[in-house]
Amino acid sequence: MEKPGKRHALSTRIWHWINAISVIILFMSGLNISNAHRRLYWGDSGFAPEQAWLEVPRFPGWATIPDYYSLATARDWHVVFALVFGFSLLAFMILAFANGHMKRDIFARAREWKPANIWRDVREHLKFNFDHGEGKYNILQKIAYAGTILVLIPLMIFTGMAMSPGMEAAWPWLTDVFGGRQSARSIHFLAAWGLFAFFVVHVLLVLASGPIEQIRDMITGGKE
Repeated sequence: MEKPGKRHALSTRIWHWINAISVIILFMSGLNISNAHRRLYWGDSGFAPEQAWLEVPRFPGWATIPDYYSLATARDWHVVFALVFGFSLLAFMILAFANGHMKRDIFARAREWKPANIWRDVREHLKFNFDHGEGKYNILQKIAYAGTILVLIPLMIFTGMAMSPGMEAAWPWLTDVFGGRQSARSIHFLAAWGLFAFFVVHVLLVLASGPIEQIRDMITGGKE
């Protein structure tokens, strides 16, 4: 049973670290998979250069898993940690709604959406002032966390499922929702880089706001 007064619930801390490891491995193995075919398309099909809306660069070995080109091995890593990623999100969501974490800490209240309040938080962040007063998170954090948990991560999971031939055979409507397999692949790519951007900004803000305390609290729970 979690003791009262903890800044971060046990379920949040476990999910945070599982999620961090999963995102790193998924992103790096995804870069290896991207190296197999570096052009992105919209619709159901695409192969020729003139059909592509974007051609991404080839990523070096130090940025990929494994650190050499192997589509089969990269896919193995990707599938295993996609399952970890998906089921850990499901478990976190169930617990976060059950213990009130989503309603209490993630969902912004009506008064927090006032432009003056948002602009105040922007100014305070630009001054590296992270003492946001009332509540665990300020409005910018809530927007970032809610957008990541409720939009980016589910989008990653469902577009990944839509690209799977087995899933397409079982649930063809899912591929149709995203406008075809190639569209799902393009959205998956964009969402992955959106998640990477969140990860980088999150790490930078932790470093700017006291990394030792922040990491300690995410391990031990800290105090309110």
